[in-house]
This record gives sequence, structure tokens and C-alpha cells, in this order.
Amino acid sequence: MAKHPADLMRVNLLEVFNEPDRARRAAVIADNYADDVVWHEPDRIVRGRTGFELRADELRAENPDWVFEAAGVASGLDDIGHLAFRYGPAGRPVVTGMDIARVEDGVIVELYTIVTGSARTSPS
Repeated sequence: MAKHPADLMRVNLLEVFNEPDRARRAAVIADNYADDVVWHEPDRIVRGRTGFELRADELRAENPDWVFEAAGVASGLDDIGHLAFRYGPAGRPVVTGMDIARVEDGVIVELYTIVTGSARTSPS
């Protein structure tokens, strides 16, 4: 059964980027992303599930105690999903943004992460 784009957006944010266990995160990526997924970040493009897994690991390692929170309701229409997010220490987000994904056959084939704001002006 194909997953709705809004459901995939929730999985992307909460079950991938908030998942501390590498094996669980990899299993979720395998179930919800195309083999040749392309992830567009503000400063790089990541290609393929393996690259996606490695980059997710890097993000988790950069700020292991930070969490992503949904900033609103995930939405989806046809083959596009969207979810705004907040990121930072629990209850004190310092980064805001959104993820937009293109979906084919019930998996994410292309993900765009857009950072819309930051309350952080210097590293802590």
C-alpha cells in the first residue's frame, strides 16, 4: 500500500532525524525512500540511500541532544509533501525550516530542506 506524502513527511522528520539508533534509522530509510533518493540541503546535495544514511548520522552527531519538532501539520497533495519544522534543544528550537518532498510509488524520491530562520548567531 502506497504511503501518502503527508505520512512520509512525518516519518522523515520524526522517525529518521529524531531516531538515535542507526540501525532503526536505516530501516526506516530503506522503507520510505527510493534507492536513488536525492536530498537537497542548503549547502549540499546528497544522493542515494547510503549517502542519505551517512548525512543523517552526521546531523545526529553534530547535536545529539537536539530534536526536530513539527511546526504545524504535514500536508500532501498528489506527489508532493510538506512539513515545517523547528530544531534545537527540546522546547528551545534555534532553527526553523521546512522539508518538501516529491513522492513516487509511495516513497520519497526527492527531498528539499529549506532553512527559514535561525535564532542562533554564534556556536555555543
